[in-house]
Amino acid sequence: MRQKYTVTGMTCSACSAHVEKAVCKLEGVASVNVNLLGGSMQVDFDPALQSDDSIIAAVVDSGYGAQLPGKMAEKADNTKAGIPDMEEELRGMKRRLMFSFSFFIPLFYLTMGHMVGLPIPSFFHGPENALSYALTQLLLLLPILYVNDKYYKVGFKTLLHRSPNMDSLIALGSAAALIYGLAGIYQIGWGLGHGDMARVEQWSMDLYFESAGTILTLITLGKYMETRSKGKTGEAIARLMDLAPKTATVLRYGKEIEIPVEEVAVGDLLLVRPGQSIPVDGEIVEGTSSVDESALTGESLPVDKVPGDKVAAASINKSGSFTFKATRVGDDTTLAQMIALVDEAASSKAPISKLADKVAGVFVPVVICIALVTAAVWLFATGNVAQALTSGVAVLVISCPCALGLATPVAIMVGTGKGAENGILFKSAEALEELRSIQTIVLDKTGTVTQGKPRVTDIQTFDMEEMELLCVAASLEKSSEHPLAQAVVAEAEERGIPLVPAERFEAIHGQGVAASLQGGDFLAGNRLMMEENHVDLSAAGMTPETLAGEGKTPLFFAQDGKLIGILAVADTVKHTSAAAIRSLRGLGLDVIMLTGDNRRTAQAIAKDLDLTDVVAEVLPQDKEKVIADLQAKGKKVAMVGDGINDAPALARSDVGLAIGAGTDVAIESADVVLMKSDLLDAVTAVELSRATIRNIKENLFWAFFYNAVCIPVAAGVLTLFGGPQLNPMLAAAAMSMSSVCVVTNALRLKLFKPRHAGVGTYAPAAPVGERKIKERPIKKEEIAMTKTVIIEGMMCQNCVKHATNALNALPGVTATVDLESKSATVTGEVSDEAIKKAIAEAGYEVTSIS
Repeated sequence: MRQKYTVTGMTCSACSAHVEKAVCKLEGVASVNVNLLGGSMQVDFDPALQSDDSIIAAVVDSGYGAQLPGKMAEKADNTKAGIPDMEEELRGMKRRLMFSFSFFIPLFYLTMGHMVGLPIPSFFHGPENALSYALTQLLLLLPILYVNDKYYKVGFKTLLHRSPNMDSLIALGSAAALIYGLAGIYQIGWGLGHGDMARVEQWSMDLYFESAGTILTLITLGKYMETRSKGKTGEAIARLMDLAPKTATVLRYGKEIEIPVEEVAVGDLLLVRPGQSIPVDGEIVEGTSSVDESALTGESLPVDKVPGDKVAAASINKSGSFTFKATRVGDDTTLAQMIALVDEAASSKAPISKLADKVAGVFVPVVICIALVTAAVWLFATGNVAQALTSGVAVLVISCPCALGLATPVAIMVGTGKGAENGILFKSAEALEELRSIQTIVLDKTGTVTQGKPRVTDIQTFDMEEMELLCVAASLEKSSEHPLAQAVVAEAEERGIPLVPAERFEAIHGQGVAASLQGGDFLAGNRLMMEENHVDLSAAGMTPETLAGEGKTPLFFAQDGKLIGILAVADTVKHTSAAAIRSLRGLGLDVIMLTGDNRRTAQAIAKDLDLTDVVAEVLPQDKEKVIADLQAKGKKVAMVGDGINDAPALARSDVGLAIGAGTDVAIESADVVLMKSDLLDAVTAVELSRATIRNIKENLFWAFFYNAVCIPVAAGVLTLFGGPQLNPMLAAAAMSMSSVCVVTNALRLKLFKPRHAGVGTYAPAAPVGERKIKERPIKKEEIAMTKTVIIEGMMCQNCVKHATNALNALPGVTATVDLESKSATVTGEVSDEAIKKAIAEAGYEVTSIS
């Protein structure tokens, strides 16, 4: 089983390495994953051999604390992004920092002020006042030591457990400076007692109390800045937690009762008013509304909801009250699962961090050895205890295991959080890393590249009006359960066409239907049905063949033995698919479309999308074999799919991406979930993966470079070439800033924006009855003249046609209108006022232009 634990007391990568080693030693433990940034640990273990208590005991024995994490509600109240008590920790560090500085400033002034010409009180001048001078420094240092005692408690505790960490380095370095200073006080006392003023003068200038104070104060300053920056890395999860409403209005016993959201049970009826946040997942039973799901999907446009539609927790009801039945509550809601996925991904380790983990495991002991050797060499070479101590302490203080430990997790946390903001959920850090190196991406056609449901694309009439033909067609098909028949009925309903009751309805298997409408005999079906009923199809000419060649299915309609019209039905391509495929190619990926459809239909869609690699007529069980064959050729393959039949292929691929509207089985098998069901999000996922791994490499380079350069400098290498000896105070400042640099660099990922954002395609959804325009990218010189217009009031394809005609009537304007997104793409030199006026005259309203 897999269990997550909260681990306390870790301060650097050496800590996480020791915790991991301690738990890995236990029998029955398969894997351990410790997250320094999140203060958490995931353990896969055999419950027959180990228990939660034994694992927690192993962590405690190694010198740290551990406990089982609380539920989601507790997390929302007590944590930010999985980091235990971050705000309280920050407040405590700020108090320590202010207190430290209040004593450090006078200590620093007293010891260093004379070096820059600042006046020092006369009663501290001269050898005769050396003892009071030394004791004053000690008294100013003691409060700093007291308030920062954590470094000593943790540092020496881990040292005794033979698992030294960064706190051990700080404790040893500052303690060495303190002990040397105390020895100096005794030397001053001996000199004053024996009249040895030369000894007094020498030791009064070599006390090193200010070094101990500087080390502790600057390290605390660096830790405060680092902790504050780390808090920002988890803002995405914190914002997700904040979305969950705290109360819900439940209908019980005929009354509205407001209860805590934790008390909502499956099956409860809940009331949601305009402006309120939906508390749990459910299904609308009464009322209609427009729901803003942007927090979950990243989709900015509200989605219309009617009875029977599903709603998700944390969505916002924009207009209209409705009642819905709770179907998933607590940790089962979409929001809770999103938080769990993002948290788990942020807590996992990317393969790229293995080298840093190996180094971190031995880093502190090696540094202690280097410091001891450095001090011994200087003492042997010069006989100068002060110089030997200076070099040894500088090595201890300047080395920074924190930079190594933070290089990967901070970038992973920001990257997965940024993915969640864009509706992309990475299930693990490994998936985030693997996605950057894929060479081939395989796209399932139905539901991924296409809408996943057929719709009417073309209408041709013979001696009959278009609306009349649709009325006849939908009336005939109303009683049929065939998907193509449902597409015809949906088209008529979308246009608001009333239907006529059908009499003597008969479904003929493999052909179509026959029925009587208002005394006339009508047929609806394929070519075979028309031929068997001796209907003359010559008037249709080559239209059926042309439509079939485009991957569409022609449906014939006849009245009293005479052809009256043809409707073409097809599973239409999503309006962002062409742009997504172009963008994937732009990232250097080979794009392959995979489908179980016949080759003719697949080739027609591929031609429309300018795709050259298509694998058609693939049985569900063979999709996984296609992925395996590509991998056998040495390709790293990603698969994007949505159905149950895609699950084996998603699992087989190096990285599986599941469409959010897909089945639970597909989502469970995938490594990445695209919440918006938009193929452009696959492009964003690849771009984000590459940006994150690039950031991690930058962090690791800095961490290794910093330590590789600074440790020799601290050891005194520069003095061999006539350079200066590094002061421990400067070493402490450098160490503090190294961690801050790593975290700050990772925070740059928060500025990540998809490169394809705002770049559209022409003709995203061609109106019914018009020939489909092949999609092509907007040229660079056209981008500045292209506007996206949000239009309110459009209800059907007739509305689309009116809005399209109104915009295209403007001089020098080319426009396409999409009903699904209620938007228009307008290209040409035209003012916003002219666009608004044209749309208003057509009977609609422009709400925004960008």
